[in-house]
This record gives sequence, C-alpha cells and structure tokens, in this order.
Amino acid sequence: MNRTISNLIMKSAILSLGAATFGLTSCQTNSKPDGKLKPITSQVDLKRFMGDWYVIGNIPNFLETEAYNAKESYELADDGTIPTTFTFNKGGFEGPLKTYNPKGFIHNEETNAEWRMQFIWPFKADYLITYLSPDYQTTIIGVPSRKYAWIMARTKTISNETYDGLVAELKRQGHDISKLRKVPQR
Repeated sequence: MNRTISNLIMKSAILSLGAATFGLTSCQTNSKPDGKLKPITSQVDLKRFMGDWYVIGNIPNFLETEAYNAKESYELADDGTIPTTFTFNKGGFEGPLKTYNPKGFIHNEETNAEWRMQFIWPFKADYLITYLSPDYQTTIIGVPSRKYAWIMARTKTISNETYDGLVAELKRQGHDISKLRKVPQR
C-alpha cells in the first residue's frame, strides 16, 4: 500500500476515534451537585467572536497534550455554519504543524453560546462558551462534563493577573484545574 494512503488512513482512524471519544465524553452527566456545565446566557455577537483565538491554557484532549502555538480560527459562513481551523506545533515550537478543520453549528440561536463542533461526520461534540469578556478579548470554552476546557485570547500572551482570573473562573465553574496546562505560545 502506498505510504501516503496508509498515513491518510491512520490519520482518519485516529481522528474518528478522537471525535467519537470527545463527543461521547462531552455528553456524559457530571456527578457534581451543580450538574452539567452551562453556557453563558448573554447574547454572543457572532461577527465579533469570529477570527483568531490563541489557546492560552487548556484541560487538553488527547490531541493537545503536546500542543505549542495553538490557535483556533473561526469564520462565519453564509449558511450560518462556522468553518474552523485549529493549528498547533506538536511537541515543541519547531515541532510538526498540525491542522484540523472542524465545522461549528450554532445549537442555541437565542444566545449563540452553545455550539456543536463536527470533526468527523456524523459526530458532533458540545462546545460551550462559558465566559466571554465584554471586549471579546478573552473567552473560556468548555464541555458539559467539564472534562475539557480552553482559555483563549485574541493575543498570544495575557497578563498573569488576567490568566489567574480566568483560572479562578474555571475553578468557579467546577473544573479540575489541577489538569490545566498552560499552552506555550511564541
């Protein structure tokens, strides 16, 4: 078998397994007394939310445990979907560039804060905007089970004070911050 085809089959199998695992774990109920994580209740202006977001910290899924320079980019399509590009260097600043292109779907149009992300058809994973600064410069994304979370910003770095405040917000939301990884950005 051609090496390129073999690599594509392996990548597809890994992504399928990851998407299925991510989708299933994000649908689990949480045993915490406060129940599943909820998105913000205020209206998210999708046009303002689009663009580049740098991953400053995360409770990573298996793809992100060695991510450097992680960045998520959103674009609002005419059909209302959100084509997304997630890129990072694996294992170090000079590591191989990894690129994934999930598609977002607005699940709650009243707030635009609850999405479904599709990495592999037909699986869609919950994606909740659980915090968004009024100036749209920092955000926290989570899943109902609290198994994964992302602190993101419009810039590659944020002040320690801002980061500490976002970590405190994660903790307030019931996340296990001992699993939080600060993502190296250059």
